Amino acid sequence: MAPSKNDVDFSDRIQGEDLEFNRNTMEDFHVRHKFKSIGAANNAIIQNSFVHKVLSNCSATQLVTLSGAASGFLAGVVVCPLDVVKTRLQAKGKKSTRGFVGEFTHIVHKEGLRGLYRGLVPITIGYLPTWTIYFTIYERAKKFYPGFMEEKFGLEMDSVNHFCAALTAGMVSSIAVNPIWVVKTRLMIQTSNKKGTETSHYKGTIDAFKTMYKEEGIRVFYSGLIPSLFGLLHVGIHFPVYEKLKEVTGCTRPALPLSATSHESDEIDFNHGPNHLLLRLIFASSLAKMIASTITYPHEILRTRMQLRSSKEPYGTVHEGQDKGKLLKTLFKIYQKEGLKGFYAGYVVNLARTVPASAVTLVSFEYFKTYLLEVSGNKLA
Repeated sequence: MAPSKNDVDFSDRIQGEDLEFNRNTMEDFHVRHKFKSIGAANNAIIQNSFVHKVLSNCSATQLVTLSGAASGFLAGVVVCPLDVVKTRLQAKGKKSTRGFVGEFTHIVHKEGLRGLYRGLVPITIGYLPTWTIYFTIYERAKKFYPGFMEEKFGLEMDSVNHFCAALTAGMVSSIAVNPIWVVKTRLMIQTSNKKGTETSHYKGTIDAFKTMYKEEGIRVFYSGLIPSLFGLLHVGIHFPVYEKLKEVTGCTRPALPLSATSHESDEIDFNHGPNHLLLRLIFASSLAKMIASTITYPHEILRTRMQLRSSKEPYGTVHEGQDKGKLLKTLFKIYQKEGLKGFYAGYVVNLARTVPASAVTLVSFEYFKTYLLEVSGNKLA
């Protein structure tokens, strides 16, 4: 049957894919949002006046914060099993006789699927504020440093600006959430016997906080903070490399003069981006993470070993022969007993965990941020 004049066909091109919609009498309707993965369902959401009103009343900074929280929560849930395996291997160090697959299988056999999700609560509430704080400050710092560096030092280099922004965001988020990561590490190390009874004394996240504070004081929650701050070099490498790879792979819009205010060169152009934009973003985030992890991985070993310390040594052999609370002594002990390989214990597992986590976090953040800003009609200042 031939279409009548009231039947209007139109298409909206998304990342090289054509999405077609038919309508009868809605001549004034048009597609506003172009996200292949979300599709036409977005239009129903946009038409919801309550949702639109709420988002419209949010500032651009608040929407970035919300995007960081959403991406952090998603990443925490996705990578928790891999994080458990990695932490176990890092804690055992040279004493571990199992690789990734062996440790994974051992946990499932001895503790069931529950064992793979030990520390899920702290890792979720850890990732959520970590990335919420990180992305909020990082996005603002990316706008601040170009003018600051040019005025104070006469530098106009995107890589330097991104490096400084990453260090600033990383420092603030690390200090803020270090207590959560200490508790997460302790919980993930716990094991169960065949009857499912815990062999260590933490019953859960809240109990861990209370017990650790009662037995070890407030300082225990900042154990491992120094190597964590040393680890800022990681984000200092990761994010500038990621921003550069986005540019190289054609994911970002063309750079405009500094006087232009419509957009920055590091914005993702979802509307007119290249084919397979999602794959390009995944590639950029994954490769950047691999490069940064390879260079800075030893600090994670130091951080994990220090976070596991307790004044009462509740984990026995995990800490055997380690001196307490001294970064340099811990470093020398690892080298003395395990050699250089000790600083890369669990490295492959770490990549298996962090590379997917990086892809999930960064790519979902790009989508959440762009989508929410477009829906609300806001722009980053």
